[in-house]
This record gives sequence, structure tokens and C-alpha cells, in this order.
Amino acid sequence: MQLLRITAAEGYSRMRILFVTANRVGDAVLSTGLLAHLAAQHPNARMTIAAGPAAASLFRNAPGLERLIVLRKQRFSAHWLSLWRSCAGAKWDIIVDLRRSALAYCLLARERYVVPKPTRDMHRVELIASTLKLEASPPRPVLWPDDADTLIADGPPVLAIAPAANWVGKQWRAERFAELALNLTAPDGLMPGARVAVFAAADERAQVAPVLARIPKAQRIDLVGVGDLALVGGCLTRCKFFIGNDSGLMHMAAATGIPTLGLFGPSRAEHYAPWGDKCAFVRTKESYDDLVGALGYDHRTTGTLMDGLTVDAVERAAAKLLNDLDRKTE
Repeated sequence: MQLLRITAAEGYSRMRILFVTANRVGDAVLSTGLLAHLAAQHPNARMTIAAGPAAASLFRNAPGLERLIVLRKQRFSAHWLSLWRSCAGAKWDIIVDLRRSALAYCLLARERYVVPKPTRDMHRVELIASTLKLEASPPRPVLWPDDADTLIADGPPVLAIAPAANWVGKQWRAERFAELALNLTAPDGLMPGARVAVFAAADERAQVAPVLARIPKAQRIDLVGVGDLALVGGCLTRCKFFIGNDSGLMHMAAATGIPTLGLFGPSRAEHYAPWGDKCAFVRTKESYDDLVGALGYDHRTTGTLMDGLTVDAVERAAAKLLNDLDRKTE
């Protein structure tokens, strides 16, 4: 476990809130709306946020942040003991635990909230919001990004694409992403003359290499491994449209408020579709159940399960989303 940031306390009369969020980036992004709600309700609170290593940098600029704790998994779940030790010396006003652990009940606290198990089929944002009984009107995810003006300069609009995924089964083929990007930015495309920003983690460069190779150098913005998630968020805010696999990057794009189209196959859009009024998803012709229930399916050995989604289908979905948004602004 690691403390990334410690700021001086501003008097012990201020409320103290412990927010334990997800290990995965996507789930952590979807929790940011609840954190923002708490910060708005208690603007002078001192926030301690515990998150997994992959997601922690999302919260580096969060409002009221006093401590950012990186919760690294240890053998025999010893990371929970480490977290308890780092928090046991304080009396907490509010503890929110989105990991459904016993931690909240092992610390001194005035109020404790633990994410419940779902009682019905609901989106993850709704489930997280139900922790504070806000599921009827869930607070939307947000980001607290860094400035990225030097990475994406002013100029033609930018199409953001994220061709990688943390599991090959959810990964639309890179060659299709390349074809899509070139079609959308062609003179007769949806975004004629647009630049193309390619997003991926540093260790995913091989997955996205075919996309980078197809996009002309003058049009290409290579943001593979550009920096931590706060900086990636800043880059996304400078884009006009995002298309990507079901991933943490997709949820980050939606949280910035830019139009976001998610590509789905062997994952449940009803649980993890991009959240927001500028978002949509398109899925394979096969359902989730068809894909994961197929004879011989094994998530450990499967290749991509996204081949049932054509470039034409994604182009049509992109056009519908942008046209619908244009009509809303008329």
C-alpha cells in the first residue's frame, strides 16, 4: 500500500470522509459521480480515497483530497489489514465502501455506507448510486483531468479511438478500427479532415500498432502510454468524438462529456454501457449469451469475439449518435 499524496490538515473540525473505490479503471470511473456528490454536499470535507493501482491516478486531482491510498493486492487479503492500519487512527464522519469489504465496520465512523448487492438488473452507475439511495437519479461520472493543451494542439477536430481492451475477447480487430477511422475522416465522412488520436496503455502498443500504421502521420496523434489517467483525461477533453471497446477509456471519455460510442460483444451493455446523454453503444449481431454460451467457449483461450460487429454497423451507429445530438441542439 502506498500514499500518493498527503496535504497538510486544515484543522480537525473539518469532516473526514473515507471513500474506498474499485480496483479496475472502468468501475473506478463509474464511482466518480458518487464521490463528486459527496464533495458537493460536504465542500470542506477532507477526503481519503483508496483505489487499486491501475485506477488511483484518476483521483489525483479530486476535490478535498487529503490522502490517496494505492491499495495493492497482497497474499491472504493482507491489503485490507494494511488499509485498516492506515485508517484506524482517525474517527471518520462518513465511510463509503464500494468494495463490499468488512472495513467500514472495523473503523470508528458516524455513518457507514457499503455498496449493496444488486436486487435487479441495473447499470453499474445505478448500483453505485444505490449505496447512498440515489439510484433514481444517479450522479453522473466526472473526471478531474490535467491540462493537455501541449499534447493536442489547437487545429482540426480530433476523433479519439481506443482499439485495445484488457481482454482479447472484447477487442474489435485493429484493422477494423483503422478502416473506420479512415472512413470517418475522409472528405465524405462524418468528420472530414479530422485528426485521429489513438489511445492505449504503454504495454498495449502491439495491439494498436496496425491502427497507427494505417493512419497518415500528419493526421495521427499517438497517445499510447502518454501518461497517467489524469493526463489521459485531459487529452480526451480536447477530442470531439470517441469510439472504443468496452473499457476504462470508454468510461473516461463518457465522463468528460464528449460524444462516446462503445463497442460491445461478450460484455453486458445493460451493466456497462457508456453513461451519459451523449453516449450510445453498438454490439455484435450475437448477444452476450450467444457469445459466452457457445460450445467450447473458454475465456482463457478465446480470441476476439467481436467479429460479428462490422465496420458499416459502427459507422451507422456513429452517424446516428452525432445526428441525434445535432437535432437536440437545433
